[in-house]
Amino acid sequence: MGIAMPGDDERWRCTGCGNLTRFDVTRTVRSRDYVHQDLSGEGRVEERTVLSETVEQVTCRWCGATDRVEITARPDADQPSAESPTGHR
Repeated sequence: MGIAMPGDDERWRCTGCGNLTRFDVTRTVRSRDYVHQDLSGEGRVEERTVLSETVEQVTCRWCGATDRVEITARPDADQPSAESPTGHR
């Protein structure tokens, strides 16, 4: 069973080693891409719309655990931004 992508106020955490920053993520993405090809035939994706995304596995880069990665709240998730809407502190 897969694990979800963390939301804006969440993050992954490995309960085995405490890692919060390095993970290998295996996922399947179904997308609609706008591809621009120049006259030489070289193509480049200029716009991507993700239609569906499934995270299949998250592996801790530090200890290699796949069954110990969980989603946890970010420590500042309930704090307002330090910057005011006008851009001044």
